[in-house]
Amino acid sequence: MSEAVEKQVRIWLESFVVGLNLCPFARPFVLPGQLGADRLRIATCLSEEPEALRNAFLQELDFLQTSSEQEVATTLLVFPTALASFDDYLDYFDDAQALLIQAGLEGLLQLASFHPAYQFEGEEEVAASHFSNRAPYPIVHFLREDMMERVLQDFPNPENIPVQNIATLEDIGSAELKLRLLNLGKL
Repeated sequence: MSEAVEKQVRIWLESFVVGLNLCPFARPFVLPGQLGADRLRIATCLSEEPEALRNAFLQELDFLQTSSEQEVATTLLVFPTALASFDDYLDYFDDAQALLIQAGLEGLLQLASFHPAYQFEGEEEVAASHFSNRAPYPIVHFLREDMMERVLQDFPNPENIPVQNIATLEDIGSAELKLRLLNLGKL
């Protein structure tokens, strides 16, 4: 199952994240043959047990601490069988943020969140903007802060990325984006 999950996540990364240019920094880590393609780690937690979910998060924290950026630049921790409820996922993500701080890694690592039912607070339920953080499975993305600082230094107006993403997603429309996300596993 892990291989199928990783394949679907990679298709999502290629078609959504890179294909729609939602993250202009992802291309070298996602597309095969690119310089950093072997430095993206996708870890899968197949358990539904809360303690196992917590341990999977802690293992990835430990893995990134003991790996250099040249070995692993970034990690996606995927939960294909757990955290289907967006509220449960948000609770888990809040706990993960607290664990990151308790581990003394705030400022070294940051977390980004993705979920099939991602919903930005205050946005209409059908807003296309939600698709910037929607993925085939619940995912916690671990980012190295020093790496992000370096790439942001050379990127003009990074504060415009969310505005551009919303415009791109609105041009496509929620119905089409939902269809594309649902069809990822069938590609």
